Amino acid sequence: MSHDVHAAGALPSVLALVLVGAGYLRLAGLARRRNPGRGWCRWRTACFATGLGVLAVALLPPVASFAGGDFRGNVVQHLLIGMYAPLGLALGAPVTLLLRTAPPWFGRRLTAVLRSGPVRVLNRPEVALLLSAGGLVLLYTTPLHEVGEHPVGHWLLFAHFLLAGYLFVHVIAGPDPAPDRPPVRVRLVFLGCAIAVHAIIAQLMYGGWTAVQGPAVEVRGGAELLYYAGDVAQLLLAAVLVATWQPERTRARRAA
Repeated sequence: MSHDVHAAGALPSVLALVLVGAGYLRLAGLARRRNPGRGWCRWRTACFATGLGVLAVALLPPVASFAGGDFRGNVVQHLLIGMYAPLGLALGAPVTLLLRTAPPWFGRRLTAVLRSGPVRVLNRPEVALLLSAGGLVLLYTTPLHEVGEHPVGHWLLFAHFLLAGYLFVHVIAGPDPAPDRPPVRVRLVFLGCAIAVHAIIAQLMYGGWTAVQGPAVEVRGGAELLYYAGDVAQLLLAAVLVATWQPERTRARRAA
């Protein structure tokens, strides 16, 4: 991808991130004022801010410049946007914060949307896996990666990986409400499938069996980044998921 494609739209995107962060902080402050005893967890705020920061790093130089001239930089940008930033954003529990601070009429409408059929389908782990890992397969094994050479396609790919990554984190271990979320053991299986897909794509890329074109040093370096840095992101998600296991067993004992 050219440097011009990466630079176009970066400033408006970062400005949008600043506005989103300011809105989140405003809602968090409102939650603390309404209920001083309960308030809003500062750890959630820190996670959300970290996610926005990771996105900003991915969209601005030097990462954006690196991605514009080197395939390894392109992989770094994909990892930041599609795996690391969604982890922080989802752990920030923005939907829960919005439900806690929104007017009653808005909260009822939002709850109805969360319980609707299409949202229930999106909250299935197999759907989230297909959108996230499946998008990765299409990007690197088909000519789809050439779409990123055009400004519109470039930003559409960014949006897809960000939203698909967020959805996957939310379904696997997100703190926000998720109707019909399966047990932890089932979600661990789908997380393992995601890890396997990333590993297979990275190995195929390293061996030159994908649609990626470029200097062998860059392609192999990108494959190594996808393999190892992707594993780190997935292991972080697994740690968050396992951390929720004990509360589930505790709730089950209390219900019994």
